[in-house]
Order: sequence, then structure tokens, then C-alpha cells
Amino acid sequence: MVPEHTTPYSELGGAERIRRLVHRFYALMDTLPEAWDVRQMHPEDLSGSEEKLFKYLSGWLGGPPLYEQEFGHPRLRARHLPFAIASAERDQWLMCMRLAFDECIPEGPLRTRLWAAIEGLADHMRNRADPT
Repeated sequence: MVPEHTTPYSELGGAERIRRLVHRFYALMDTLPEAWDVRQMHPEDLSGSEEKLFKYLSGWLGGPPLYEQEFGHPRLRARHLPFAIASAERDQWLMCMRLAFDECIPEGPLRTRLWAAIEGLADHMRNRADPT
């Protein structure tokens, strides 16, 4: 018998776990003073941002391509160009995601691989030089 193809999406438990991760991520961003700069890049009501990140991560992790179905190709870097993202903003975003990972994603090889990919993705979003 051939094993069924698994994806990070299915290994994590699907939509429920991803929704929990994204919800926690935005709750942290909304409340941590250390994330103030990156929080200011978002609308007052974070529900739309939360839904978009959930849809993006769903497809990115190998689940239903919800974001692409609704909005087309993510073009993440291009969509983030209006926002000044240097190392400080990247690091604030990663801090919130790391804390959400700590609460929502179990330790193990999958988490390690996903975290490395998340770090690379966040670094790719930088579009401004760091202030000198």
C-alpha cells in the first residue's frame, strides 16, 4: 500500500490549527508594545488581515489554495511594497509569529522546517534599508 501524500497542512491538523496560529499571531501583534511598528501597518480591525493570512498559509502549507482562489497569485513582496519594512519590522513580525508558533505548533522536525521557511519569507519582505 502506498502511503497517502501528506502536507504540512495535514500534518498540522488542517484549518483549525492554522486558524488558531493566525488568530494568536494577530492577538500578540495587537497587544505587544514591542510590535507597535508592525501593528501600525495594519488596519484598526485586524479581522481582514487575519483572514487573508489564514487563506495564504492554507495554500502555502499544502492545503486548499484559498488565497489564490480569491485574490490570484499572492505576489507577497509586491503587495508589501507600500509598507516600509526593514529589519526592525521584520523582527517584530517574526517575534509575534515565534510566540504564536510556541503556543500552537508542536515541537518537532515539521516545526523546525516551517520556522526556517517563515524566517526566509519574512526576510524576503524587507524592502527598505535599515536606518543608519
